[in-house]
Amino acid sequence: MFKFLTTKPLWVNIVAGIVILLLLLLLFLGSLALLTQHGKTMKIPSVTGLSFDDAKKTLQAQGFEVQIQDSSVYYDTMRPMQVVKQFPEADNLVKINRTVYLTINRAEAPFIQMPNLVSMSFRNAMTVLSQYGLKLGDTIFKPDFARNSILDQQYKGETIKPGTSIQQGSAITLVLGNGIGGQEFIVPDLTGLTYQQAKARLDSFGLSLGAVAADREVRDSAESYIYWQSPPQFNDAGGANHIRPGQTIDIKLGVQKPEPKGADSATNTN
Repeated sequence: MFKFLTTKPLWVNIVAGIVILLLLLLLFLGSLALLTQHGKTMKIPSVTGLSFDDAKKTLQAQGFEVQIQDSSVYYDTMRPMQVVKQFPEADNLVKINRTVYLTINRAEAPFIQMPNLVSMSFRNAMTVLSQYGLKLGDTIFKPDFARNSILDQQYKGETIKPGTSIQQGSAITLVLGNGIGGQEFIVPDLTGLTYQQAKARLDSFGLSLGAVAADREVRDSAESYIYWQSPPQFNDAGGANHIRPGQTIDIKLGVQKPEPKGADSATNTN
């Protein structure tokens, strides 16, 4: 071979070398296109809404790679591990072996801190519930001045305090004021009752305690007694005072138990 190269003119060798290089280059490009399947495209199937396992099987069966892009999102309207979003989107034409990135719904609802809804309007409370990913369970109405104002927030029948850890998607019951009741009745007499006894009695009438003042000697409201209230059961002329559900009664507490002024009446008047 060396004899052949040395017996030929230089320009023949140069041309031969160039031809060989071109043939090698064409061979390389042809094999590269074959290996990479150059120009071969496929339409990406839609896997949004499928479970992750089903989506993975569908994509891999058509030659796509699969990778989870995000698994921190949570929607209570979707199943756990359900595909929320895919990229590239369905029906896009891409090269075979392209990686498809999937956003997956969390397996479990994340925990959040319960917001404080008390004293909000019902409309504002609904907005906050939505922002925190919570649902409205039931609504309970109680007599109160503030119509449609949130008096209490409950979870599974118990009051839930702000800051309590709770899962997104949980149902919260709201206790709302329905305004002052339309029916009047005689003011109940609280004289001689303890703070807790008075509160229980007022609750039964749909009333609540207003301002509470205690004498200096009072150390514990549980061991003190009501000796003054406003409004009282009877006025200075001896006539009965009337009250409506949702209104309040102010009281004063002392250490000595006074005698009740008389049996109260909750008889309705027309």
